[in-house]
Amino acid sequence: MSTTPSSIHGDQPSSRDQVDAIRQVPAAGERALVLGGGGSAGNAWEIGVIAGLCDAGLDVTDADLIIGTSAGSTAAAQITSGTSPTELLASILAAAPPRTAPVGADRGRTPNVPLADLLARTSDIIRAAEDAADMRRRMGAAALETDAAAGSATQTERRAIVAARLPSQHWPGQPVLIVAVNAQTGEPVVFDRYSGVDLVDAVTASCAGPGLPPHSIGDSRYIDGGYRRSENADLAVGYRRVLVLSPFGGRSRMPVEWGMHLAAQADELRARGSWVETIFPDSSSSALFAAGANQMDPSTRPPAARAGYDQGRALAGQLTDFWR
Repeated sequence: MSTTPSSIHGDQPSSRDQVDAIRQVPAAGERALVLGGGGSAGNAWEIGVIAGLCDAGLDVTDADLIIGTSAGSTAAAQITSGTSPTELLASILAAAPPRTAPVGADRGRTPNVPLADLLARTSDIIRAAEDAADMRRRMGAAALETDAAAGSATQTERRAIVAARLPSQHWPGQPVLIVAVNAQTGEPVVFDRYSGVDLVDAVTASCAGPGLPPHSIGDSRYIDGGYRRSENADLAVGYRRVLVLSPFGGRSRMPVEWGMHLAAQADELRARGSWVETIFPDSSSSALFAAGANQMDPSTRPPAARAGYDQGRALAGQLTDFWR
């Protein structure tokens, strides 16, 4: 296990990617849990699903490996903190209603820029990019341009917000991988408890999405791990059973030929012998994650969590043989 974050090269995983991925995994094992990005609503839905599964008798937090990306990195840190999924769910449902804020507003985000405009800008970058590696470099360059305007106070505030969301700020004993992208080089990186990076910094880096300045760790700057792949499920290579929670239903804004969508990741895992199961939002919550919806709106958290909980309870019986 390396003592610094490892880069993962390439657009569609090659043999080199697979080697780098395997180096990040302490040892191939039985069960991996993958938590994809999906904004504030996605985090709440994932916590709800996991709490529902747990209350129905299926505890997936005992996975041999947990991979978290963007909002999923927050969920990964939360469910491995020693706080039960049921308690995490209760805290979401008990949270005070958010104060009125502009549509798309998120504390620490570029001021006065609606989320829809930010997504339009990133869509322009995607269209202009030659491939996934070029896209990541362009996304990093665009994020670095926000540094001067945001200043160090914004980074401090964002880190404090992330820290407040985590019941524990220490890496758990079980293997957890958190994915980010180096804004200066465009290279994907994977943080774990051996990387020498605080858990709060790793999660903050993985969550630095559209409209947020890159997160600084030492001399490096990092942006959202979803620019590698929204779920990064392929990092579970070598695990026999892989359960993926994808708030966006496996969709990707990237061109299909780049191989960044979840179906491509699942195919790669199955080709290596893994049994892959996926959970997508059902009809009770799918509107929260549809195109045009604002997943960063804090008011979406309680309904997303409730819907996820009901879905988890309903699915537990179907997943028991797979997981156990």
